[in-house]
Amino acid sequence: MLSKKTIIGIIVGSIIIALGAVSLIVHVGTLTINENYLVEYGDQISYTIPAPANTPQSMKIIGDSFNLNLKSPGNGLQILNKSYTEELKLDWVHSEEGETKIQIRNTGNTELEITGVLIRSSDPIWFTYDLMVIITGVVIIGFSMGLTFRKPKGF
Repeated sequence: MLSKKTIIGIIVGSIIIALGAVSLIVHVGTLTINENYLVEYGDQISYTIPAPANTPQSMKIIGDSFNLNLKSPGNGLQILNKSYTEELKLDWVHSEEGETKIQIRNTGNTELEITGVLIRSSDPIWFTYDLMVIITGVVIIGFSMGLTFRKPKGF
């Protein structure tokens, strides 16, 4: 017969394993990021967007004036240190797998509002984190099963 602590350990371990598995499934493939950010006067923001080939990207920048530097992989969109005023809407597609690098500097008197839908590839570190969560659940179940077979002193 299983003790109460063993049953609780199995339930908690199973929940942790399930959370890790769901997170692992979510982190497979591409991620869609809805960006909504404000940049103060004189500040600069940088984006690095790793994405697979043929992924569409869009960004809208609204403000008094700003400088933009954008480099997309392959034969994609290239904008080198150009000044803009009022509003800029960018739509581009990654022509090949790689990173788009964007630098935006607010040179106006008001805040810049940056909105966009960015599609990026998943970061491999999330795979490792998800596996660690799953392993933690297995270890918890293992320890709780050990309490059933041999009860240490004090339990």
